[in-house]
Amino acid sequence: MRFSLSRQALTTTVSAICLGAMANTASAQDLDLGEIVVTPNRTPTELSKTGSSVTVIDQKQIEEQSQPLVADYLSRVPGVAISSTGGPGAEGSFAIRGAPKRYVKTLYNGIDISDPTNTQVQTSYQYLLSGGLDSIEVLKGSQSTLYGSEAIAGVVSFSTLGEVEPGVTHLLSGEGGSFGTARGSYGLRASNGDSRLSFNATGYRTDGISAAAAGTERDGYENITLDIAAEHAFSDMFSVFGSGLYIDGEAEFDDDRYVDSITGELFEPSDNLINTNLSEQLAGRMGFNVNLLDGRLKNSFSVQASKMNRDITSSHPLFGPFDASYSGRRIKADYQGSLEANDWLTLQFGADHERQNAQVTDNYGTDTDDSHSMSGIWGQAIGEVAPNFVLSGGLRYDHHSEFGGHATYRATASYLFEDFGARLHSSVGTGFRSPSLYELFAPYAGNAALQPETSFSFDAGIEQTLLDGRLVADATFFMLDIDNLIIYDNSTYSYEQSVGTTRSKGIETSLTWQATNWLDVGASYTFTDSENPDGSRAVRIPEHSVGLSIVARPAEKWTLAASANIPIGAIDRITVGSEPYDTTCYPAPSFTPTSCTRYRGVPEDVELDDYFLLNAKVAYKPTEDTELYLRGENLLDQDYQTARGYGTPGISVFAGFKAKFGQ
Repeated sequence: MRFSLSRQALTTTVSAICLGAMANTASAQDLDLGEIVVTPNRTPTELSKTGSSVTVIDQKQIEEQSQPLVADYLSRVPGVAISSTGGPGAEGSFAIRGAPKRYVKTLYNGIDISDPTNTQVQTSYQYLLSGGLDSIEVLKGSQSTLYGSEAIAGVVSFSTLGEVEPGVTHLLSGEGGSFGTARGSYGLRASNGDSRLSFNATGYRTDGISAAAAGTERDGYENITLDIAAEHAFSDMFSVFGSGLYIDGEAEFDDDRYVDSITGELFEPSDNLINTNLSEQLAGRMGFNVNLLDGRLKNSFSVQASKMNRDITSSHPLFGPFDASYSGRRIKADYQGSLEANDWLTLQFGADHERQNAQVTDNYGTDTDDSHSMSGIWGQAIGEVAPNFVLSGGLRYDHHSEFGGHATYRATASYLFEDFGARLHSSVGTGFRSPSLYELFAPYAGNAALQPETSFSFDAGIEQTLLDGRLVADATFFMLDIDNLIIYDNSTYSYEQSVGTTRSKGIETSLTWQATNWLDVGASYTFTDSENPDGSRAVRIPEHSVGLSIVARPAEKWTLAASANIPIGAIDRITVGSEPYDTTCYPAPSFTPTSCTRYRGVPEDVELDDYFLLNAKVAYKPTEDTELYLRGENLLDQDYQTARGYGTPGISVFAGFKAKFGQ
């Protein structure tokens, strides 16, 4: 079954819904000032006073959907695009505003969980389970002023320690269903007023599907995740905090497409019974807070450390067997201060130092052990310069052990027209991505002279609240330019700095409507125009993306939650062996030079089919603390691909339960 819909009609309809609601300002409304976010200013801030563009997925939304993977929730965020080379556990792409995940900083309870052993420092989102999450914040735009390297497209922050009820609470859940899938979790929440604790243990396994669309052998996936977060206040002046994370994942994968250099024949992704990716991550963070001057001067000190081990076992029909081990380490110390200078001005400042190490062992004899370090200092001022008018401005300077110094800046503005319930918000900033250890020091390909990639971003939007706060709509224009790109040069066989700019621009709109006391409706539309320096389109980024959601409570104990994701106009880029060239061959045994023809790959764009991905969940609560549910994915049984040649799961059904008990 394939989905077909006029792009123009769909775009016009959704835009009219979102923008039309914003244009209607017939009556004055008050914005809800209750929602608090952390990532825009690295401290709790009222969302209504934040100039940066940020999307929050709260615990209620996570519970309503009961999806197992973090990617399931992120895929519905305006401006986010996710693709996968197979089912759960498969390596995929993640992008914010057209920029891939190497430009995204990822934090888990304050811990940087990116992998320093990767080709570029980035996070493997396929290993992140949703069990125990209290909230997800997606901050968009260049944020290096507050977060340093990698925060070019934005920051994704996961938290498991939210508001905890007094006493001790135990949480149990279990689920099973299609493709031999099973998951279970246990959670502990404890609080006594001065202390809060959150602990989660989550397990997930599936027989999976064939990662290769043309294959038949299933590629399974297993994951065990443990996390803990706690804080304790000894007094109003002094408190301590800590968090830990352990992820143990195993994913099978199939062979990628390749071109036979002799015949020029293109081979599509195919089954492989050997390919396995083992990943283990252990990370922790701890620190303390000191409040002085009657709480007006807040100081936070922390240290964090992480260890990432990856083992890949594979055998490729063209390149033969391959076994490699990767071991990465990160140690970071951080200080953050905040001074309430007066009743309208807050000064923030901080410093951090980080060291990364990567050790690689493989069967080609190119073992490496490399390290680099970076130190940064930053400051920011946040002021409510007039009633409902909040400005912020910040600067940062980093010094890298290899390329030296680099400076970034950021400024934001938020103004509330209280009489009309409308709020203008905008941000402008720069960012940078430092070269990874692989790009700097990899055998043959590394280039120690590389400079950081740099970015400039801008966004501006309007948020409109109507119907006594029951309807909220937002429309935001964005642009993101990335310069000084680091690319692999096929002529020099090494990483080089390229000329040109990657440009991305577009519009994000969203609407949430509490239609009645039993019905909530949501919609979003994103238009993204993302181009490479040569003018070619960015791959796997839909031009148009529509999200729809509905939560209905038709009876006291029943809840129906449904969501739809509709990506339109995405392309992929494959390599075909269509360009012959002459080279000199030395056939055995004579080794006499002869002329022979080889084929070199040429990039070719292919359109990906549009699709309508519908998920739904029906839940029944026998008691206030128990829930039974039935959940379905891809209910329209769409035959689609998010990466050319790779399969996606068809219609699937899962049954589960949740229970809460304690004192």
